[in-house]
Amino acid sequence: MSSGVAVDLENVWIKFGDFVAVREANVSINGGDFFSFLGPSGCGKTTILRAVSGFLEPSDGRVLIGGNDMSGIGPNKRPTALIFQNLALFPLMKVWENIAFSMEVAGATAGERRKRADELLDMIALDGQGDKLPSELSGGQKQRVAIARALCASPDVLLLDEPLSALDLKLRQHMRTELREIQQRVGITFIYITHDQGEALTMSDNVAVMKEGVIDQIDTGHNIYDHPSTPFVASFVGENNVFRGTIKSIRGNEAVISTNRSGELLAQITPTQVGKMSEGDEAMMFIRPEALELGEANLAAKTTISANVVNEEFEGNSFSVFLEGDGGKSIKMSVPNTGQDNISARGENLSLRYDAKNAVVMPAGELASE
Repeated sequence: MSSGVAVDLENVWIKFGDFVAVREANVSINGGDFFSFLGPSGCGKTTILRAVSGFLEPSDGRVLIGGNDMSGIGPNKRPTALIFQNLALFPLMKVWENIAFSMEVAGATAGERRKRADELLDMIALDGQGDKLPSELSGGQKQRVAIARALCASPDVLLLDEPLSALDLKLRQHMRTELREIQQRVGITFIYITHDQGEALTMSDNVAVMKEGVIDQIDTGHNIYDHPSTPFVASFVGENNVFRGTIKSIRGNEAVISTNRSGELLAQITPTQVGKMSEGDEAMMFIRPEALELGEANLAAKTTISANVVNEEFEGNSFSVFLEGDGGKSIKMSVPNTGQDNISARGENLSLRYDAKNAVVMPAGELASE
């Protein structure tokens, strides 16, 4: 199996007439990495995948695979394999024939093809299933066959366009674990397209979050979740409570924000904005529901929010408590289920505490609508 090679997008623009689908994309993907493009529908992530695969030429900029410029090189000549959303397995071919189809095209004997197909079936934990038809397999098994078929062509880069979207939730969660394990076993570069944050965060070495053709942030899943660069990333990836206001004071990488809900609150300036924000700037502060906890008010620490309970939902592993802060703004707190019957009563006033390192502040900007 080929080891993964680096993929680089250098100042890539993709336009369709006057419409700009991708704007000035600069991405460096290390060889052997699992890299995801994450964003809402229509943000340009599949367009980027098509540019890497060769089905689309950039309007400007370059795609490099293994350091080689791919300009003018078609999909069949690139060291890539693409797995489509619908998998596109051949229904009348046996599973092993589907897997080894690229070898048949290249003129390999039936014996060579069967041997390679059996090796790949063993790798995807479907040994003994080669003589079945695709219709006899479950959704997750078909998914693995599609991956094995792509790997049979020995690509340097495997491209996956939302391949788990048609599966139910449990199977999707199971398959993302399997996909990551397969990727680590074969060691090639995976480029994955998804609008599902769970998929991107659990599988990827690095994630690019996209909005309307622009890459807002490229980083590890941890950093994107804990240190988002923009309000869009903060509100698109996971749940977040947003507090709007102005910067009252800055000390090092911490800022006090005069907010629209609970007076003055303390937060960390997100790393990409340290040194770039000033007193009086319009700002947004974000606190995740799980970062809030019940506690005594400590107004001097500027890390206490007062709010009234509106509703409470039991979600099995946790309780979601919905509250109303100053000015009628809604706040959500997530509390682990440790066997308690409930957290609060409707209308009750609660003091919510947080650790300042779990609250991030950045210049005001556009929030995600999804």
